[in-house]
Amino acid sequence: MAENLIVSLLQADLVWENKTVNLEQFDTKIASIGGSSDLIVLPEMFTTGFSMNAREMAEPMDGPTLEHLRRWAAGSEAVVTGSFIAVEAGKYYNRLVWMRPDGTYVTYDKKHLFTYADEHLTYTAGTRKLIVEIKGWKVCPLICYDLRFPVWSRNVEDYDLLIYVANFPARRAAAWKSLLIARAVENQAYTIGVNRVGTDGKDIYYSGDTSLVDYEGKILYQAAHIENTFTTELSYSEQQTFRSRFAFLNDRDSFTIE
Repeated sequence: MAENLIVSLLQADLVWENKTVNLEQFDTKIASIGGSSDLIVLPEMFTTGFSMNAREMAEPMDGPTLEHLRRWAAGSEAVVTGSFIAVEAGKYYNRLVWMRPDGTYVTYDKKHLFTYADEHLTYTAGTRKLIVEIKGWKVCPLICYDLRFPVWSRNVEDYDLLIYVANFPARRAAAWKSLLIARAVENQAYTIGVNRVGTDGKDIYYSGDTSLVDYEGKILYQAAHIENTFTTELSYSEQQTFRSRFAFLNDRDSFTIE
């Protein structure tokens, strides 16, 4: 039986395309958590905001953002995850990093690029889901627009925790909040959505609405319009008991994604 998991959700006001200031603010926010968490979740593009200026903002995988992630994970003795603008082999990616305390990491490149904002014209889409383990939990971390695609999010891997890191504007907050509940219910999994707050360089406002939803769709935490760090404990046994009693996942459809 897996252990309970302590998670910290960081809802922050990102400074537009200012990596230095954003990294400094997360230095402070993560230091305040100390060693009390197992998993710390940051927003999408946490160093820049949702920028299409990849030519100037992108970093290689040995750049300062990776070094900060490595230091944060080691110092807090927790996995730290969030996405940033990465460049590799001449291509740009909206890339999530799952950084472990020992300095090893794995990545997930955003599959569904937000065509409404021309994200697909700048970034290269990922082609594979990432399933990672922490304290006996199987975790599926995804990015923002992926939330709208239930097939990609579907729990065919028997994961225990679904995560979305995001820059999801306030004008679509109803969809954000509703879809997080839907993904939690249909996948019978704790579901976390960590969003940014504040106004970006394109004058788009983000209300945050960072959320934690349990395996039957109950909202355990939600915060809007403020910067906030929330830490709580997730019960593995309670989720497993619910899944055993209501074994809906046993009746899920089989499919392949091409």
